[in-house]
Amino acid sequence: MAVAEEESSSAGGNKSRSASAASSGGGGGACYLAKCVLRGSVVLQAVHGRFRSPSSNDVVFGKETSIELVIIDEDGTVQSICEQPVFGTIKDLAVLPWNERFYARGPQMLGKDLLVVVSDSGKLSFLTFCNEMHRFFPSTQIQLSTPGNWRHQVGRMVAVDSSGCFIATSAYEDRLALFSVSLSAGSDIIDKRIIYPSESGGDTSCPQCLDNISGTIWSLCFISKFHCEPSKEHDPILAILLNRRGSFQNELLVLEWKIKEQAVHVISQYAEAGPLAHNIVEVPHSYGFAFLFRVGDALLMDLRDAHNPCCVYRTSLVFLPTAMEEQNYVEESCRVNDVDEEGIFNVAASALLELSDIHKDDDPMNVDGDNGIVKSTSNHVCSWSWEPGNEKNPRMIFCVDTGEFFMIEISSDSTGLKVNLSDCLYKGLPPKALLWVEGGFLAALVEMGDGMVLKLEEGRLLYASPIQNIAPILDMSVVDYHDEKHDQMFACCGMAPEGSLRIIRSGVSVEKLLKTAPIYQGVTGTWTAKMKSTDSNHSFLVLSFVEETRVLSVGVSFTDVTDFVGFQPDVCTLACGLVCDGLLVQIHQNAVRLCIPTTVAHPEGIPLLSPACTQWVPENLSISVGAVGHNLILVATSNPCFLFILGVRFLSAYNHEVYQMQHVGLQNELSCISIPHNHFEEKPSTFRSVSTAGSLVAALSVGVDINNTFVIGTHKPSVEVLSFVPDKGIKTLAIGTISLTNTMGTTVSGCVPQDVKLVLVDRLYVLSGLRNGLLLRFEWPSASTVSLSESPSQRPHASSCLVNPFTSSSTTCLSYNGSPMRVSNLSGKTKDSNPVLLQLIAMRRLGITPAFLVSLNDSLDADIIALSDRPWLLQTARHSLSYTSISFQPSTHVTPVCSVECPKGVLFVADNSLHLVEMVQSKRLNVQKFHLGGTPRKVLFHDESRLLLVMRTELSNDSYSSDICCVDPLSGSVLSSFKLDPGESGKCMELVKVGNEHVVVIGTSLSAGPAIMPSGEAESSTRGRLIVLCVELRQNSDSGSMTICSKAGSSSQRTSPFREVVGYTAEQLSSSSLCSSPDDNSCDGIKLEELEAWNLRLAYSVVWPGMVLAVSPYLDRYFLASAGNAFYVCGFPNDNSQRVRRLAVGRTRFMIMTLTAHFTRIAVGDCRDGILFYSYHEDARKLEQLYCDPVQRLVADCTLMDVDTAVVSDRKGSIAVLSCSNHLEDNASPECNLMLSCSYYMGEIAMSIRKGSFSYKLPADDLLRGCGVANTTIDLSHNSIVASTLLGSITTFVPLSREEYDLLEAVQARLVVHPLTAPILGNDHNEFRSRESPAGVPKILDGDMLSQFLELTSVQQEAVLALPLGSPNTVMMSSKSSPSPITVNQVVRLLERVHYALN
Repeated sequence: MAVAEEESSSAGGNKSRSASAASSGGGGGACYLAKCVLRGSVVLQAVHGRFRSPSSNDVVFGKETSIELVIIDEDGTVQSICEQPVFGTIKDLAVLPWNERFYARGPQMLGKDLLVVVSDSGKLSFLTFCNEMHRFFPSTQIQLSTPGNWRHQVGRMVAVDSSGCFIATSAYEDRLALFSVSLSAGSDIIDKRIIYPSESGGDTSCPQCLDNISGTIWSLCFISKFHCEPSKEHDPILAILLNRRGSFQNELLVLEWKIKEQAVHVISQYAEAGPLAHNIVEVPHSYGFAFLFRVGDALLMDLRDAHNPCCVYRTSLVFLPTAMEEQNYVEESCRVNDVDEEGIFNVAASALLELSDIHKDDDPMNVDGDNGIVKSTSNHVCSWSWEPGNEKNPRMIFCVDTGEFFMIEISSDSTGLKVNLSDCLYKGLPPKALLWVEGGFLAALVEMGDGMVLKLEEGRLLYASPIQNIAPILDMSVVDYHDEKHDQMFACCGMAPEGSLRIIRSGVSVEKLLKTAPIYQGVTGTWTAKMKSTDSNHSFLVLSFVEETRVLSVGVSFTDVTDFVGFQPDVCTLACGLVCDGLLVQIHQNAVRLCIPTTVAHPEGIPLLSPACTQWVPENLSISVGAVGHNLILVATSNPCFLFILGVRFLSAYNHEVYQMQHVGLQNELSCISIPHNHFEEKPSTFRSVSTAGSLVAALSVGVDINNTFVIGTHKPSVEVLSFVPDKGIKTLAIGTISLTNTMGTTVSGCVPQDVKLVLVDRLYVLSGLRNGLLLRFEWPSASTVSLSESPSQRPHASSCLVNPFTSSSTTCLSYNGSPMRVSNLSGKTKDSNPVLLQLIAMRRLGITPAFLVSLNDSLDADIIALSDRPWLLQTARHSLSYTSISFQPSTHVTPVCSVECPKGVLFVADNSLHLVEMVQSKRLNVQKFHLGGTPRKVLFHDESRLLLVMRTELSNDSYSSDICCVDPLSGSVLSSFKLDPGESGKCMELVKVGNEHVVVIGTSLSAGPAIMPSGEAESSTRGRLIVLCVELRQNSDSGSMTICSKAGSSSQRTSPFREVVGYTAEQLSSSSLCSSPDDNSCDGIKLEELEAWNLRLAYSVVWPGMVLAVSPYLDRYFLASAGNAFYVCGFPNDNSQRVRRLAVGRTRFMIMTLTAHFTRIAVGDCRDGILFYSYHEDARKLEQLYCDPVQRLVADCTLMDVDTAVVSDRKGSIAVLSCSNHLEDNASPECNLMLSCSYYMGEIAMSIRKGSFSYKLPADDLLRGCGVANTTIDLSHNSIVASTLLGSITTFVPLSREEYDLLEAVQARLVVHPLTAPILGNDHNEFRSRESPAGVPKILDGDMLSQFLELTSVQQEAVLALPLGSPNTVMMSSKSSPSPITVNQVVRLLERVHYALN
């Protein structure tokens, strides 16, 4: 996120902020807490087993730095059970199945499988799931090697034999270990073990030696030997695939572990000239057969005689083009990185990708280079999975690198084994992992794009549901609208061809309670109804379909009681509800039906066999909308347009009548009606008795009861507040006219109200959701605007939609049903005849589909769910509104469902299913996806146009492969684009201020070769281009773009007590309900819709020597740009965007990767020397280097918090805070090192670091948290850092005071060693978080470790804090011990304050 312009305006302001930040740290350097707010989404391993219970069907995803337990439900949807960080790096995992011959290590482990994990801890970990703690815990850990990623240390891959008796794990090269599982009671899980070759073994370096396994181990698996039950005397057979140094072929080695002799021997080897072999996979239940996957074919190997392996069947994988159409818009082949440096053909190199993490000294992921992108020419199997539970005819589904899915079935007869290969079952993205689970579902996990769940039906794989994967996040833009403390992230995610733009925002979590089968097609409406108005729970759920209505009872199970309620079942219900106790009303197109349910439908119903029903029918008219309130029914008709007011009266027992109290003609058709349900504890009062801040509100007229008030929306369009008193008739109280214009001055279509609500939160206002997705907020004018003593004739006049001819008579004559009728004159000649004009004070874009409003209860200050493209929660509490995204999928309908079992239930209709959920008091991040194609690399938010600017590369277009496009953040539509030249690739992009506007400065590469030499220096032969684009509004546009003008400091903005906390489509303030003219020069235009109205115009272009990899704005009038190892200070002479002048140049020793600036400070990040601080002298036009990085680092990204502090991420997975605050700048020199204030090893590469935070404080948080804790919440939006990684995770770094840091550091030191909270893979937490950092550097606190404290019981929390510090088994604190004992309440309050804001 670009540095705020206000912060760059004065040096004094920055110095004061820096001083404040330094003081908050207590003089001891920066103090931060790191909290992962969105975990990585890349699934590298997937296994299934029975982890929670002997009968559960669980799936575990291995995500490198975390594990997630999920289930795949009967609809094929992946539901997360729990996810936990491992405080380490997972290398491989497998399942150790439960075997009845094993003695249980405890009653809680009986019948449950164990998860076997190898990691960078150097340990073999056995994890068991604890249902009480709802997470995995280590059962046993076996030390294999020292921590780290050394290639000769055992712990790279793991394999478990099918009986669960043996485990094997290998190093990257030259070494493996074998373990036998104990069968005796009371012992450890592991009985015997052996490492081969042993540390003291003989010389096995001779390639001719049979027992030599020197080389890279590509794959390994056990081979079952016998049909009978294995015993302890059974010697396991292990097959490995080995690539010997210098060889172009891989060979299959078969090893046998002689357990009694404690010796391992290579008993045979198999090598065949031909394609490169890359995996060996055992055929389950075959006892001696395995598939050898090679590039282009698959060999079925007979290993029953392990001394003489042979191939019995060869299956070609080079398929002819099939007629199977590709799904999900995937290219016919995927891209792989060519890492071959010695001439090995590209196909072999693509298989070697699995070993790419060996080269830790290289760039972990060269995402900035387009070189090495090749098309695979031969099919190889990239993932596979066997059908679970099939012992007779094993079946495997596999996918080749072209994205085609096939099935292999193995059968046997008298002639031997037969291998049957199917036709292509599906075509999509090639997955990294496949997992076939029970129910016929197949989970396909894609490494750089969304995965999917497929279902095998009738010989084909059908798409069932997505598995979200936002990795890699290559760039992000954190946007805070109008200082609302509610940042949202626009992220560039995925790689070609599945690149996408994701909108990540904070949201309200939901707990999913119930989901039905997808059998509810064509739902047109949902309502809930009570049997009595005083009931706390709902009794009925009404579902309306296109030509049907069903009524379900609310309870433990939803039972159809339509016939016992009395609703007409063969019609589409328009509205329904409780009109008075025991009486339900159904409104449909032809009638209003009054029903009294029987005791079968409800215990308080009538004791008859069938319900008592009566109805009212408008003759020769069709009802269009209706509403039901207390003793009031409203219906409106169309063509002709009438509004009918109906009542209910008692005739006899079980006999009531619906009668017409009044009907009026309408000038405009009604679109919606809302009757407020008001239940105050006090006596019914007028709105004059409702006060706000000690002052009276001039709202409804004196004597008007809320129970007689309702709101309508019209096709005029407008919203109107009306009142009805039986003796006095209808009166128009207030009118809000909706008149929105676009940039051309024409009225915007789609502004008809879809829904309206009357809301009271210390002030009365009207919410209206429009059919174009806008949400409007009208408010009664304040007393200062409309004086109570003002003459009615002086008030502004607006006409009501009700027929109101100005005649001397109090009534007028209209024609209804062919005969004249009397209609009351609605306003007459009363003292207070003119209705109040509502002020349109705010609006908000919710989506592009109609916006529905559903109150969660009957009170006027109830929270509201606003439903458009996605569901939003409108919280009306403490004088405020807050808009919060609900963590649920897009839905068509919603209604609250309150029952004894679920008092706060909410029912959504989505994907033809009913979803019963409950919103919980926690927050999470919601992710919305817009598919863009290619690889989106950079994203910026352009404030003037309210559009996103996205740089894409690797596009499939023949004429260009890279462009910069304007994207609508609402719909994801690409509105316009600027195409780069053929062969040119975009590298960087920033918004730079020129005069009063912003231009886009772009850096590109014109060379196809690598940008950096192995030494880290820039390639001298490369060239790049610097481009300046102007974002302009097309003058000849006739689009439907909308401009709402807001006058600065308008009275409605100044006096309104409502402070909205909103998302990226923030409410825009308007000066009046009619909106200001777009031609008014005093207005600030706020564009709400831009459809192809903005385009990118080329203003300047120049070719430079070297790739332009970094640009950055500088001092509001310059910008910085790098080319190779040089960077320039550039300016626009006379604010002319068509001219660029280089004012000064600075040079580094190595290739410049990043540029960033804050006020006068310039931070340069290169690929070897790390971060360098520079200062620019404007008078002399010279750059001066001031400070340098104390360590070498390959910079991934950097941001300046102030002129003295930089936060930098490197491409080895660590984050560091560098500071020069202890140096005097007058004495600075290039040899003066920056101070490393603190560091944090993430284990993931953070490619993008920005200022900002997802934290925000809801107005109701004071009530929710209590004790005034929320009032002390730190303002995190300006001081926090957000980092996004290649694995798709998002981590926030929160500043702490020195006192808070010391307290939490003491707690963390205890948590890392306590058995309930220590790293589950056996990592030394301090060693893990200290990697890539010099010894003695202070650490950033681990928020994931600390958050575990809140999950413990109070007794467990006390036990953690009681642990002594400084013992040999605990971690020593770097700071002084706390002078006083730490209390649980003290820790909980601090952690809740931090983590409640983040979560």
